Amino acid sequence: MFKNIALLTILAAILVLPFALREAAVATGPADDTLVVITPHNEAIRREFARAFSEWRAARTGRTAAIDWRTIGGTSEIARYLEGEYTAAFRDHWTNDLGRPWSLVVQSSFANGRLPVDAPPEAREARAAFLASDVGCGIDLFFGGGAYDFIVQARAGRLVDSGVVAAHPEWFNDDVIPLRHAGDDYRDADGRWIGVVLSSFGIIVNHDELARLGLPVPTGWADLADPRYAGSVALADPTKSGSMNKAFENVIQQRIHAVMRARVDNARFADEASRRAAVSAAIADGWADGLRLLQRISANARYFTDSAQKVPIDVAAGNCAAGMCIDFYGRQQAEALLRRGGTTRVSYVSPAGGTAYSVDPIGLLRGAPNPELARDFIEFTVSPEGQRLWNQRPGTPGGPADYALRRLPVRKDAYTEPGVDALRSDPDEKPYAIEDPLVYHPEWTGGLFGELRFIIKVMCIDPHEELVAAWRAVEAAGRPPEALAKVSDVSVVDHAMASGRIKDALRARDKVAEIHLAKELGEHFRAQYREVVDLARAGR
Repeated sequence: MFKNIALLTILAAILVLPFALREAAVATGPADDTLVVITPHNEAIRREFARAFSEWRAARTGRTAAIDWRTIGGTSEIARYLEGEYTAAFRDHWTNDLGRPWSLVVQSSFANGRLPVDAPPEAREARAAFLASDVGCGIDLFFGGGAYDFIVQARAGRLVDSGVVAAHPEWFNDDVIPLRHAGDDYRDADGRWIGVVLSSFGIIVNHDELARLGLPVPTGWADLADPRYAGSVALADPTKSGSMNKAFENVIQQRIHAVMRARVDNARFADEASRRAAVSAAIADGWADGLRLLQRISANARYFTDSAQKVPIDVAAGNCAAGMCIDFYGRQQAEALLRRGGTTRVSYVSPAGGTAYSVDPIGLLRGAPNPELARDFIEFTVSPEGQRLWNQRPGTPGGPADYALRRLPVRKDAYTEPGVDALRSDPDEKPYAIEDPLVYHPEWTGGLFGELRFIIKVMCIDPHEELVAAWRAVEAAGRPPEALAKVSDVSVVDHAMASGRIKDALRARDKVAEIHLAKELGEHFRAQYREVVDLARAGR
């Protein structure tokens, strides 16, 4: 009997302990106003901004505000959700309010920001009706994610000018929040989205696992292609994570820069036509070099997770030695381990010359239920008060209350305020003072962002088992030349293919073309990788 009582006591303690140790919930009463925000941001960011905005607005207006956060996944999931919701809402407006018949032409045209001037009248009328409407999805703001996703939403017409840029010209200039920096857009020229925080991309590492594998701390992307990393690299699926796809784009941009420096930057050309030809060839070859590096890193990957936040968690747990991630995921994971157990086994590495600083924006959605409250929130996020939350330590004046967000403000003056370095979590991070940053050239890869996702899927994710087997066979055989050349052949997804057939398939109204091409290319790479195994075993 006593044994049973002891077991029951232990069981009860196990059940009760998580509840006893959890953080106390923040008590919130009824608010005067409620703002609906869709976001990929984590709980720490949501909590700190909800608290600080409520206090800021109450001090200014005397009214309390609550935020109804909608968290459905990453930016790719959010984009699909918004597309579906706006399609349903506009269909109701088109058929019921305007009394027009719904058709595939209307469906494919109303949110098409690239509608040709010679499009059918019905298509042009649908587009004009959408842009003139107040059709909404029941959500006020889109907050967080990469600039690419906001550019797409703005082009579609789902984001509208909040008026914040026009209201604060003293904030939106080259001295505070520039329109563009190092080649990246930091806000929309028409005010439809504004970058509020900076992001870069790098490598999170577990020093214990690196020591076990006999590996030094990586300093650049190419280090993750070392065969000793086999099965020990954590990657996120770029079709689910915009941040991971941006990291992959950075890899390719760095490779193109390298080819440009070698062939173009200091070369003399007979005429402008020769120079343009050399530039085009350098872009194409750098694109191929970047894809080969991403392919080799993917061959070392343990998996491609649906959630980019899983990467730092698995590296911290020792399930992987290293992973590609957005900067603040890496810093926050290192911060959490240090805070909980005092361990420094995890750190974040910014690859030398291999990452550009881009922005995570905020934008007002068309048909927002509470547009004035939404404008207040946008204003707060780019105000000096809102910007202090990103990188000040918890408990510092004007900083976060509970969580170190470990992110970098977009405002230049946030780094030059007197005494601010003593308050910051990362005082050595000065993104606007980097001597040799990776300058982003949108004309190289910006128009192929979606195509890059597609290529990684058909080249690395779908045939991942065959890719891993191919590279392991090549390494085991001592890299025989024929097998090495075969496994590295990316000609079916070269720059011309990405800009041509792949782009056409992804833009086609009928998604069957995309599905067929994905099947064709996926089967091509599976067959290619199987052939590599045979060549390697034959020592060829």
